[in-house]
Amino acid sequence: MSYYKALGLKKEPFSTSPDPEFFFPSASHQTALKRLEIAIRLRRGLSVIIGDVGTGKTTLSRTLMQSFRDENNCIFHMVLDASHESEFQFLLSLARLFGVTPSFRSTIDFKEAIQNYLFQKAVEENKTVVLLIDEAQKISMSNLEVLRLLLNFETNDYKLLQLVIMGQLEFFQRVKRVKNFTDRIALKYTINPLDEKETGDMIDFRLRQAGLDHCVSLFSEEAKRLVYQKTGGYPRRISLLCHDALESAVMRERMQVDADIIEGLLLKEAEV
Repeated sequence: MSYYKALGLKKEPFSTSPDPEFFFPSASHQTALKRLEIAIRLRRGLSVIIGDVGTGKTTLSRTLMQSFRDENNCIFHMVLDASHESEFQFLLSLARLFGVTPSFRSTIDFKEAIQNYLFQKAVEENKTVVLLIDEAQKISMSNLEVLRLLLNFETNDYKLLQLVIMGQLEFFQRVKRVKNFTDRIALKYTINPLDEKETGDMIDFRLRQAGLDHCVSLFSEEAKRLVYQKTGGYPRRISLLCHDALESAVMRERMQVDADIIEGLLLKEAEV
């Protein structure tokens, strides 16, 4: 039997997969989500979300896409790996993503085909085309120039492409070296780790989403405090530690994670 079923849960509560159902709307994450929705609806062009490793950028991106799932006038494209070595490879991947096939395979032909696609969708069909790039710190300087070019495609009123970039902290420092890129940023927002209260709230939220009865408390307040102290409020770290804590509770035949369980896990980690 899976550990979560033994504790009266219906699902795995602390998976690190970017499931929008388990997106905890902290103040920082909720602000980022709402501002992104506004920027996309107004077709303002470039939005940049910055956050350290494990702050929940990927889950935020999936939640953003889901928030538009019932809107037929929005077209989302997502780039999970932007680490293409050459401009040609990057343009080829974008063309495939957009479903366009130019007659000739040169960088100029790809750029023209992508521009025609954006004009057809955004102007002729009045669609909002969104390109969402995760792990943007992997983008090369030359391919940042490609993105800058795509942002030049516009009408008098709006950008043809809504570009949402999510990257680690070092990404913005690299962007500053690309001429005229930072002035195109309509929205820049930094996601912060959770505070102590939000850490406890996230733990409870995920447990409820996984089916835990509201009358049951699986984590003591002291255990939550220790989780925060160890993880610094980073959602991914919280999930990893809480997963191990629940597993340990089941192994010890306990129905609650207390401070003793968390301390035991931290002691084992220190010994490794």
